[in-house]
Amino acid sequence: MVINKIKKAYNEFMLKRLKKSVSTGVRKYINTKHANKTWTPGVDWVQYSGPFFDGNEYGAAVDNLMDEWLIYGQKCRQFELEFADHLGKEYGILTNSGSSANLLMTSVLKSKKLKKLGKAMKKFQLEPGAKFITPVVCFPTTINPLIQNGFEPVFVDVTMPNLHIDLDQVEALLKKDKKKEIKGIIFAHVLGNPPDMDRVMDIVKKYDLIFLEDACDALGSTWKDEKLGSFGDISTCSFFPAHHMSMGEGGFVATNNNQIRLALAAIRDWGRACYCNSNKPGNVTGGTACGMRFGAWFPEQKDIIFDHRYIFDEVGYNIKPLELQAAMGLEQLKKLDFMHDRRKQNFKRMHEIMSKYDKHLMLPSAMPEADVSWFGFLITLKDEAKTHFQKNDLVNHLEEAKIQTRSYFTGNALFHPAYVDEAKKYKDPRNDFPNATKSTTDTFFMGVWPGMTDEQLDYIEEVMHKFMWKY
Repeated sequence: MVINKIKKAYNEFMLKRLKKSVSTGVRKYINTKHANKTWTPGVDWVQYSGPFFDGNEYGAAVDNLMDEWLIYGQKCRQFELEFADHLGKEYGILTNSGSSANLLMTSVLKSKKLKKLGKAMKKFQLEPGAKFITPVVCFPTTINPLIQNGFEPVFVDVTMPNLHIDLDQVEALLKKDKKKEIKGIIFAHVLGNPPDMDRVMDIVKKYDLIFLEDACDALGSTWKDEKLGSFGDISTCSFFPAHHMSMGEGGFVATNNNQIRLALAAIRDWGRACYCNSNKPGNVTGGTACGMRFGAWFPEQKDIIFDHRYIFDEVGYNIKPLELQAAMGLEQLKKLDFMHDRRKQNFKRMHEIMSKYDKHLMLPSAMPEADVSWFGFLITLKDEAKTHFQKNDLVNHLEEAKIQTRSYFTGNALFHPAYVDEAKKYKDPRNDFPNATKSTTDTFFMGVWPGMTDEQLDYIEEVMHKFMWKY
């Protein structure tokens, strides 16, 4: 017996030692690899974005793999608590992507849990056909969940040059809505840059709307020192590699309502009624959080005893995160302030470069109340510039020089094959939304991410000069 205990202790000591050496080795490998990385103008790409990782993120992921707990566990729950607090919300759930976060945020408005609560949650109990105002320039996963859940998007145009949701059109639609069919508003902050949030919140309050706030591109931005993502009844954030922070893939849904949080978690986890993932994450042997694992859980079959872990009270999905995603995310949180500062510095430099050509280009700007952690640098050709060159001429020039660009997501969403049925609801989608159409033909954006170097910004300045001097 004593010999066995000694052997066990020795084996545990050696495993810990070996684990530490692997973890240290991974961190050293990544940091050395990054330190030796070179960039050659015109040969290597100037990326528009990317993950800003060092050895700590990869080391944390490998540590998690060596612990051999793969699915949602203690680190996921720790991240949920820390990130909700970071956003200024009381509750939050982590999911596998920002797109899934938007899907959950919308799906919860049909929750069976919330319906059981009656009048207390009546505002958040919607029937198919409920209408939501949303800008026609967007990313698909802002509007797709509306359609997927049987709700109806009601489109408005955007304003130039920032592509903000047109709040004049929003108010005009609400004034005409005598039957009160419009139940909410959903939009994404454009590349981190918010519209007039005072006016948005006044509209939401005046018309008693549900505000679904897509902050997937806006982590770190504030309005009057309040963080974007803290304004909505429900809000989302994304951790895709291009975004402000990343865990490879990942998304977050935040709210101040615990009943909504419980419903969100159930829908994320197959529709499971059990809330052990929140109270006892990563523990499958210690009983249930409620302390009553086996009981008469079927509402209409009281004579049947069943396992509460396998009771389902929502029609849900399986869009849970991996534990290693949360392990990486916890490391990213530690460097968020630095990453936000770098984005702001790079945006300032890009603005200095591009402002020399403001005769031809419309450039982005923030309202005085906003402090923006920019996701990208938005550029729109002025109409007079098009007598000399088109957007594609400039974009092709940049891409040929190995400088990445991106269209601003859908442009006018009603031009896309996926939304043919939505487009039929409008007389002339091209001319009904003129700014959206202009964003399709004349707008693109470039990067300002933390990995963009001063050398790369100097190169962008040189390449832009070569193109623009002719005009």
